[in-house]
Amino acid sequence: MRIIRSKAALRTLTDEWLRGGETIGVVPTMGALHAGHLSLVGEAKAKTDRVIVTLFVNPRQFNNPDDLENYPRTEDSDAIKLAPFAVDVLYIPDPDQIYPDGFAINISVSGVSEGLCGAARPGHFDGVATVVSKLLLQTAADEAFFGEKDYQQLQVVTRLAKDLDLKTKIIGCETVREPDGLAMSSRNLRLGTEARKVAPVVHHVLQDMAGKLSQGAPLSTLLPDAQQKLKAAGFGTLDYLELRSAEGLDPLETADRPARLFIAVWLDGVRLIDNIAIPAT
Repeated sequence: MRIIRSKAALRTLTDEWLRGGETIGVVPTMGALHAGHLSLVGEAKAKTDRVIVTLFVNPRQFNNPDDLENYPRTEDSDAIKLAPFAVDVLYIPDPDQIYPDGFAINISVSGVSEGLCGAARPGHFDGVATVVSKLLLQTAADEAFFGEKDYQQLQVVTRLAKDLDLKTKIIGCETVREPDGLAMSSRNLRLGTEARKVAPVVHHVLQDMAGKLSQGAPLSTLLPDAQQKLKAAGFGTLDYLELRSAEGLDPLETADRPARLFIAVWLDGVRLIDNIAIPAT
């Protein structure tokens, strides 16, 4: 596995691959890799000839400076985790390779970026859309792999690639969970011991609600009980608990079409997000 830090060096390599007729897969990450990320790498290895994993902690998608400061940086251990996958390149661009002096572009995706994390984290998805655009172009990716845990992000990136006529096909992959149901996330590393024991309640609440929504129950009748369960378990602020259409992310009261149930809630100073699919009733 080569570690590359400049876009010029990366382009020299990708041009060679493309001339040889090889396909390129990319897994964009901010590091602190876990089994969820590695499952995306496995998908990329299965579907493309060459695989690039990117590692860049993108300052433009953090609306809280403390969150950016506390985000784990684990470059060495990330490289070790990737070794068994025989990844071709770990691309760790220097900051000026993404945002050089005078950088003046901001990419905004309307519609699917509104509400949910878009409301709770102003500017977040502009930062995501901008950096992903750069990474897809720099890596010359034919396919890019994103997890469904960040489902709104997946929809933003899918819309981005479609509207800008990028050659990259966006591939969504199922959320990978811990044995107790907690969705894997780099942020889980920041949970204290007791908070980590409580965190799976998020998924259990979603599962309970999903069963009732799939039987035709309206969302509004389920919210009070869900909110009480979260409060009793020790969770803090609930940013949102909403039902949205799987395509377009339109707000829904009942699952009258394929839908997703979304949650963002605080625990031990960490913002946990999750979502699950709800089949149409």
